[in-house]
Amino acid sequence: MATVHHWTGLEAKALRLALRLSVRSFAERLGLAVATVSKWESKLAATEPRPDTQAILDTALGRADAAVHLRFETLLSEMASSVATAGRRVTPSGPRAWEYESWADDLDRVVIALSRQDFAFADSLLTRWLGRFTAHELDEKGLYLFGRSSTLLGDLKRDQGVVLGPLSAQHSYNGARTVFTQLDIPRRVAQLDLSLAVVTEMSGKLEVAAHSYESLAVDDRLSRRDRARARLWVGTALSKDGEHDYATRVMQAATREFEDLTEPEDWSVAHQKLALARRGVGDLSQALHFIDIARSSGTTDSPMQRVRLDTAHGHILLSDAATRDDGVLVLDRAARIATQYGLVHQLRSIEGIRAMGEGLTGPQQR
Repeated sequence: MATVHHWTGLEAKALRLALRLSVRSFAERLGLAVATVSKWESKLAATEPRPDTQAILDTALGRADAAVHLRFETLLSEMASSVATAGRRVTPSGPRAWEYESWADDLDRVVIALSRQDFAFADSLLTRWLGRFTAHELDEKGLYLFGRSSTLLGDLKRDQGVVLGPLSAQHSYNGARTVFTQLDIPRRVAQLDLSLAVVTEMSGKLEVAAHSYESLAVDDRLSRRDRARARLWVGTALSKDGEHDYATRVMQAATREFEDLTEPEDWSVAHQKLALARRGVGDLSQALHFIDIARSSGTTDSPMQRVRLDTAHGHILLSDAATRDDGVLVLDRAARIATQYGLVHQLRSIEGIRAMGEGLTGPQQR
């Protein structure tokens, strides 16, 4: 049920409309003068009821049924958006309690949408909140949600392949990092450092990325799982830079860590990376062995993961004349899925592998 911590004329009008009452009937229900309600509705967020009247409004909302609460939240959201668009401050107290709850719920929906590569829906949810508030008007709870939203927007942009520039993953991650630094949450800051290292790798600065991963692999701010992921990504960057044998050893250490942690999805991804590293040194037998493990052990079947696995598998098959035709078919399938879901970075990787052709080391995808 909706709650209001601080009433203004805006919330009062939304309640009247949700109750489907005229100004006069609403005033009578509250035991107030019609002129008082009219004043609220003319000034909206620029006026505040007296403390005793705030309590009366609390009671009226509390006694309303679920249908009224739903209409109230919907109307208030629409009215607040309209006022914000007109350039006026919605309320001097920032988000209301129901907005915090809705915001947190929407972020859970964003996580699910991103796992399915439903970028348009995820973007609409994030834009709804990041466009409604600015960091300076938020308390600690609001800042935390703002930081999480910025982080998820960075993940969205990264998955779309937009890694650099003013509307990029790097920009969103840096903004989120500033927020979590202000809130003094070291773990979140370190996680963003890890995400920024991924952006560095994706932008082609492999040596810089490898050094960042190495530091984060022993960073106590991170969880054991995140440190293992950093170690795996050290190997990924090294492999892309041609250091396949050392990369393999680093990745195998990360793989053992994922097994100890009982993280089957990370364990599967690690085998995918190992497969690409072995392909890099021409050990196609081991490469096929590792990619088969990755394909059979994953616990999720998201479009992103299907594309990654097919791209790695196709890359390996393309490296052997005997399986070249099969490799082309697998890469074609990966390209179709990447195009369907707007996975631009993966599509570029597939195109690069095709262009390089048999026997050449094509770009690897994250």
